[in-house]
Amino acid sequence: MTIPPNVAETRQDRYDRGIEVLTRIDGEAGQRVVDALAGISPELGHQIVAWGFGEIYQRPGLAPRDRQLVTLGMLTALGGCEAQLDVHINASLNVGLTPEEIIEALLHSAAYCGFPKALNATFVAKKVFTERGLLPVAAD
Repeated sequence: MTIPPNVAETRQDRYDRGIEVLTRIDGEAGQRVVDALAGISPELGHQIVAWGFGEIYQRPGLAPRDRQLVTLGMLTALGGCEAQLDVHINASLNVGLTPEEIIEALLHSAAYCGFPKALNATFVAKKVFTERGLLPVAAD
């Protein structure tokens, strides 16, 4: 949904748009993150939904699967983001990436991020694929 220029938008409008995008991409996992923040930082949860998904993820410049590939690469490069990788590997599957494409992206990241970060990300993918009944992944 694109908002026409010069249309006033409320905080709730941005949140509502964001929750629709979050649900479409992340399914229940995204809502669990927001719910987990309710007791400690509900504003962070609001901003993830309203800005992250209502403003950024809904932009037309990249397809959802391409946004997820970028996100997987960034989270792998950062390291220490295994919980977020779990959510975004699931989201990657939800938007049409195959397990083989995800594994290839994580393998590719080893050249730029190093083996330890690529290994950590790949083990998160293995966990997600196991939970979703997608193992074994076809190998070259």
